[in-house]
Amino acid sequence: MSPSKLHLWHPFTRDGAEPAPPTVRRGDGVFLETTDGRKILDAISSWWVNLHGHSHPAIAAAIGEQAARLEHVLFAGFSHEPAEELAERLGKIVPAPLRHIFFSDDGSTAVEVALKMAVQYWSSLGRAKKRQIVALEHAYHGDTSGAMSVSDDSPFTSAFSSLRIPMLRTHSAYCAHCPVGLTRATCKIECLNRLEQLLAERGHEIAAVIVEPLLQGAGGMIVHPEEFLAGVRRVTADHDVLLIADEVLTGFGRTGKMFACQRASVVPDFMCVAKGLTGGFLSLAATLTTDRIHEAFTGGDPDHVFYHGHSYTANPIACAAANANLRIFDTEPVFERIVAIERVHQARLPEFAAHPCVADVRHIGTVAAIELRVPDAGYLSSLRPKLYEFYLRRGVLLRPLGNVVYVLPPYVIAPEQLHFVYDTIRDSLGLVVQASACAV
Repeated sequence: MSPSKLHLWHPFTRDGAEPAPPTVRRGDGVFLETTDGRKILDAISSWWVNLHGHSHPAIAAAIGEQAARLEHVLFAGFSHEPAEELAERLGKIVPAPLRHIFFSDDGSTAVEVALKMAVQYWSSLGRAKKRQIVALEHAYHGDTSGAMSVSDDSPFTSAFSSLRIPMLRTHSAYCAHCPVGLTRATCKIECLNRLEQLLAERGHEIAAVIVEPLLQGAGGMIVHPEEFLAGVRRVTADHDVLLIADEVLTGFGRTGKMFACQRASVVPDFMCVAKGLTGGFLSLAATLTTDRIHEAFTGGDPDHVFYHGHSYTANPIACAAANANLRIFDTEPVFERIVAIERVHQARLPEFAAHPCVADVRHIGTVAAIELRVPDAGYLSSLRPKLYEFYLRRGVLLRPLGNVVYVLPPYVIAPEQLHFVYDTIRDSLGLVVQASACAV
């Protein structure tokens, strides 16, 4: 490497063990165009952020107009119209009790805000012993220290054990690998019992429970029954424990409703949103909470100030992008597109479920997952880089979570394009046969 040229260090990528990163020069709808003229169908929304297709003109125009007017102003002691408009727009679509919004930069920081608010809330009430956090098995909430702490043990966290805060852990509703040995057809959500017992015994020292509602993303696209989320809300309320809903992935239509919590008629104490908030254009996040929480941070007592912030909090350009993104929900048939995606998932997944190399298929809203049967299951499965390279050669961006291949496209994908994605996955199963003992 020339000493005059800096090396680009890509996240979650093993240098030399994966294909050379394609250089993308433009995006249009569901396609990315590389500098060598190839078109790659983005079947995972560029890490789950893109909602309405790449380079949507309405969002691009809003960004340009705002940049020409006001690029940034500190949000400590100042405000601006794009943030005020965004707060008003979000207030119309989130559950009504979530009336207070704190902006931050990305999903990890939105989670950090919720965790810190939950702990400080109880301290402000004179109940400082309530400072423990409960999180689920298979959880992933981000890569900053607090978010990493509530994430489960995994290759994402193994190198940083000394930086993680100890957390309490409880069962996930991973029906394909039931933690209590039951089947979904006959169970009564017994996986919830462990949490209920934990809160009954230690609720006096537990500040909050954090969940990815209905869909655990990086843990393997694990779909939970709605009854599980409703049960988590019930037992946290029964034991005076706060509920944090990490909707960073699930928000803005991914699960078929605007927010996953709405599918289970659940109102959390905190809701974290990011990723799709700006339609995939810019980084912006928010933590929403209730009057009950906010009141503990008001008044003249310095101990009640929330000492947390970011230089780019509520950046006007990002807020303008978010406003344009939410306007698209009003002006285009977004939820009709979501239903069309779900129909293709429902039509195509049964053929995979019948394949001997497939351990499980699952879907919710626009998200589908195919869990492959391999001897080294997990994020570090040796099959993952082989599949990734296969898909890129076919012109499809699919980045498996180990032995779990998932499909999470922009909403503008056409049915024939989504069928092509599924055809590509079907053709890749030959690699699975070679890597595993399954018989065809």
